[in-house]
Amino acid sequence: MNRENKYTKLALSLLFDAIGLISYAIPALGELSDVVWAPVSAYLMTKMYKGNKGKIAAGISFIEEAIPGLDIIPTFTIMWLYTYILNKPKKLESKTI
Repeated sequence: MNRENKYTKLALSLLFDAIGLISYAIPALGELSDVVWAPVSAYLMTKMYKGNKGKIAAGISFIEEAIPGLDIIPTFTIMWLYTYILNKPKKLESKTI
């Protein structure tokens, strides 16, 4: 994965987490917006992160957005940190015989 794509995903993660926080700006209408945003955020998560980890993160994102009061959790940013900081792919070591 190239460096530019990595930081593009970070920018998108911050943006999507900010969108998730909008429900706090409009108290009555905000929770209604979560009904729409929860499935959208899950879909976006599966597009950003492929495979099982993307599916699991999508489920977590959906639940986090659907349950009132949990919008403050930055799910997209946490997933980015997990993918690029905490779970760095190990480089293959060349073995000599």
